[in-house]
Amino acid sequence: MRCAILAFVLGACWLQTRAELPAVATLAWAVAAALLLGALRRLPATLLAAALCGAAWAAMAAHLALADALPRSQEGRDMSIVGTVDSLPQAMDGGTRFNFRVERVLTPGAVVPRRIALSWYSRRGEAADPEAVRPGERWQLQVRLQRPHGNANPHTFDYEAWLLEQGIRATGYVRPAGNVRLAALVARPGHLVERARAALRRHIVAQLAGKRYAGVIVALVIGDQRSIPQPDWDVFNRTGISHLVSISGLHVTMLAGLGAWAVSMLWRRSCFIQGAAWPLWLPAQKAAALAGALVALLYVLLAGFGVPAQRTFYMLAVVAAALWWGRTVSLSHVLCLALAVVVLVDPWAVLGAGFWLSFGAVAVILYAGLGRLPEGGGGWRRTLVAAARTQYAVTLGLVPLGMLLFAQVSLAGPLANAAAIPVVSLVVTPLALLGALLPAPLAQPVLGLAHLVFALLADGLRLLAASPLAVLQAPAPPAWCFVLALLGTAWMLAPRGWPRRWAGAAAWLPMFIGLPAAPEPGRFTVTAFDVGQGMALLVETRHHRLLYDTGPRYAPGVDAAGRILLPYLRGRGIGTLDALVVSHSDTDHAGGALTLLGGIEVAQLRSSLGPGHPARRAARSHLRCEVGQDWHWDGVRFEMLGPDPASYALHGLKANARSCVLRISAGGRAMLLAADIEAAQEAGLLRSAAGRLRADVLLAPHHGSGTSSTVAFLEAVGPSVGIFQVGYRNRFRHPKAEVDARYAGMGIRRLRTDEAGAVTLQFGPALALSTYRQTRKRYWHGR
Repeated sequence: MRCAILAFVLGACWLQTRAELPAVATLAWAVAAALLLGALRRLPATLLAAALCGAAWAAMAAHLALADALPRSQEGRDMSIVGTVDSLPQAMDGGTRFNFRVERVLTPGAVVPRRIALSWYSRRGEAADPEAVRPGERWQLQVRLQRPHGNANPHTFDYEAWLLEQGIRATGYVRPAGNVRLAALVARPGHLVERARAALRRHIVAQLAGKRYAGVIVALVIGDQRSIPQPDWDVFNRTGISHLVSISGLHVTMLAGLGAWAVSMLWRRSCFIQGAAWPLWLPAQKAAALAGALVALLYVLLAGFGVPAQRTFYMLAVVAAALWWGRTVSLSHVLCLALAVVVLVDPWAVLGAGFWLSFGAVAVILYAGLGRLPEGGGGWRRTLVAAARTQYAVTLGLVPLGMLLFAQVSLAGPLANAAAIPVVSLVVTPLALLGALLPAPLAQPVLGLAHLVFALLADGLRLLAASPLAVLQAPAPPAWCFVLALLGTAWMLAPRGWPRRWAGAAAWLPMFIGLPAAPEPGRFTVTAFDVGQGMALLVETRHHRLLYDTGPRYAPGVDAAGRILLPYLRGRGIGTLDALVVSHSDTDHAGGALTLLGGIEVAQLRSSLGPGHPARRAARSHLRCEVGQDWHWDGVRFEMLGPDPASYALHGLKANARSCVLRISAGGRAMLLAADIEAAQEAGLLRSAAGRLRADVLLAPHHGSGTSSTVAFLEAVGPSVGIFQVGYRNRFRHPKAEVDARYAGMGIRRLRTDEAGAVTLQFGPALALSTYRQTRKRYWHGR
């Protein structure tokens, strides 16, 4: 059975790597073949049948989910709908975000998916009301929707896959008029759970008003992690304790154990209550098992049903059922049954890092045989030794997975977890749960104590995270390297008596000594990221790297550097930048500069930013962009063609007019990065640098605005490819239709990052071009 379940899961995994879904007729043939193979009752045939069933199951779920789609013709159309608030609302910059379950569509001819994600912005000048909507309310709303779309870049979060997993088939916003609350609460089970989560969050936030780690306490009680700021996440990730800042399997098990113990103690002593002899009609062991499973279920529901919590609940439920029916089951069977249920309920769970880390940690513990306490010594010594061995095994066992998923391993993790696991699990979490359930007068000191204890822990974690040795980074390993590291890990964690277990560490070497891929001398590579409505490009030579612009700021504390650029650089194993060029101060170009400077070592900042700009103050070294600057790296020439030094004295000049214009060339190939220059600056370049504008690739000035890309300028540059870094359905309507037509009329190939994803250009004897949405196409992209 265990092998069949693993084959089923592998079949589902295979399906999630497909660019297209198999046709329904193909699925029917696959199911028929699986039935025939299963009838043979041979292990290879059974495994193949299980894999076919897993792929077919995931494909059928995908067909059903994708069928509920918003037609392209309905994008951007105002529609009136009736439905219920179907999630815990989240405060955002200037409004509230929530999921909405559509019950009726009032606009004639409109087609709306059953579940959508909406943002409701406050009116200009009004403060956002975090309680504007509550879970379970029924509303009539005027909305404007678009199909699911996310930025597509290597080594970053796939937002479109996440929306598909959540059953959200359109996103949009609420229009300012025609919105009416129809009912205060629609009493459905899911709504009641979300209403309870909202009430607990409101209670905790009120008692911890102004406290830095209030978001952590909320996460430990209801699993809502969105109030934790990114700097704190950076500390948790560098110290390897991010799994604790949520409702993890450890917390669910602890609470279920407490519930089972309390019921067992009460049940066994019920004979002292007159007329009550509960153990006579139900054994205390069965009552405790049932209570533990119910407590775990309630806690998992409050957690938002995340994969680690799901896995723990299913395992506890299987153990409880075995106890109830008097059966004996092995832990490996329990783990595999939980694995099967998770994939059956959610075939897209295999796309998340939490799925692999959660099941991987338990699998490592089972493989290392750490379910048995060591012989000898007192009880507390045995427990302490077992805990140390468990931490040792999990730390080693998850190293290859951590490198594959995050391209880094926390060296401070074992020490940080040794302190954080008992503090968070045995002190902070119980206090947080107790404080959440107590009324206001009693809750404040309890929640305050939980916050104080975690704050003291966080102070120590920050010291650990500040060390340059806290994290080991390397490029994300290729498949062969990952498999080799897994084999080495299995060797190191083999049972006692296995020969030379330490030798397994040698299999890790290829994973850690890998270097970022780099072009040959005299060549260069440019990656134009999909950052939405903004610019960010990485230029690489043999031994040097330059980042041109840092993308937009999306919301307070959220920008393209944190979401896209730093994860990409970590995934590539790039730990330093030789130069950062911030073309000008507009937030769609400089929005991520401060985050980037704080997240990676940057040798020099070149920009047109003013002296008071925070990024300029944070930089180690700053050089003002000026025409005439010129340098060479590894046979590649970099020329700054603008702005003119005199422009800095013109205080009324727009920031666009001071854009840093950079030309990169080598071996007869060139690319021109023109930032947001407009027609006047293009004319100036034609006067001052007409002979140096020629380039094979042009980063379209000002995202394809109607004020740029004049005919004379395009003729002088003569590109064969034009790159438009624009946001999906952006409000500026970039690139403008007339500009796009102008490029097309001149025979220039146009590539838009909102359609193609990240674009990679390799400049050598020939120009090689690839797009992320094409090289890593998945069936849900663009759907």
